[in-house]
Amino acid sequence: MPELSLEITRHIPHPPERVFDAWLDPKMLAKFMVPGPGVTVPEANVDAKVGGQFLIMMRVPQAGDLPHTGEYRVIDRANQLAFTWVSHNSAENSVVTLDFAPKDGGTDLTLRHVRFPSEQSRDDHNGGWTRILDALAGLEVTA
Repeated sequence: MPELSLEITRHIPHPPERVFDAWLDPKMLAKFMVPGPGVTVPEANVDAKVGGQFLIMMRVPQAGDLPHTGEYRVIDRANQLAFTWVSHNSAENSVVTLDFAPKDGGTDLTLRHVRFPSEQSRDDHNGGWTRILDALAGLEVTA
């Protein structure tokens, strides 16, 4: 069976540097890392260096607090960000890669997530990442 993966591209109406920086800013992460209705992020911590860790605590209605953690693998400002993704619904060695490309005064952001334990997990993540990127696109991304 081929490895399960997903890819989503969104145009974000802000320059690549600002969009990239939002992914490494705990205050900004808390605003857009909301994969579903009613989800909040009461805690976000980032050690923004290759080998550094992050924690995004998602508070989910009826499920409680669900930690999402990982380690930064690539930090190439305004070009690429890659990190492992560890959650209650992820596979071992799951990796998310974000590519940032300037376009029309904003950024075309491509998110690739590889290694899922099941098609259901991939489909759930596809919905979650889609909502997260939509939330990011709707934010005023601070400098």
